[in-house]
Parts: sequence; structure tokens; C-alpha cells
Amino acid sequence: MRNSHKYIQGIGHRVKSLNNPDLRVTTLADFAKSSFPATPLFDYARQVEKITTSKKPNLILNVDGCIATLFVDLLYQSGSFNAEEARDLINIGCLNALFVAGRSIGFIGHYLDQKRLKAGTL
Repeated sequence: MRNSHKYIQGIGHRVKSLNNPDLRVTTLADFAKSSFPATPLFDYARQVEKITTSKKPNLILNVDGCIATLFVDLLYQSGSFNAEEARDLINIGCLNALFVAGRSIGFIGHYLDQKRLKAGTL
């Protein structure tokens, strides 16, 4: 991918690396491995991570990539949806909506914390 200058979504972090892992990813991975029926897409993403981190230590599976793969695994593996229903939910953008909701909550929390600390330019 690098030779063609393509970005791999869900891979890479500015601060976190193999030497400084993202505990959010570790926590989500541990939970999924102990609670989900199966995690084939997440397992594949971890294999990709092995390749990317062999090139640069900060090319880890980031929290967005972790959440995305685990949501897809949950849709397909939970038994709550058949394959067509899971595919339809993905195609209509339900995972994008969940991503935006989570980011919005984080942004609001950051804004309120900055206001509480009387920091930054608000």
C-alpha cells in the first residue's frame, strides 16, 4: 500500500505505538475475545497490524479500526442478524452513525473539560 501511497483506514497513530500501546484497543480486544462468539475480521486486522508495525512501530491498529472491525464482527457473529441483514445495516451507514455519535460525545466532553479548566480559546 505504501508504494502506491494509499492510506489504510484504522491503522496508525501519532502517539501510540507498539512500545506505547493504546489501552482502549487492549481493553476492547480483551472484552471481544472473552465475550464475542468469534472475531474473524478483528483477527484479520491484527494480522495486518503485524505487517504494518514491522515497517513502523506506530502503524498499529488504532481505536477507530478496532471499533470498526469489532462492530462488523458483532453484526455478523452475534446471531442477532443474518448475513443479509448485517450487510444492509453496514450499507445504510449505521456504523458511521455510531462512530459520529461517539466522536460527538468525546468532543462535547473535551469542550466541557476545557471550559471547566478555563483553558484554551472557547
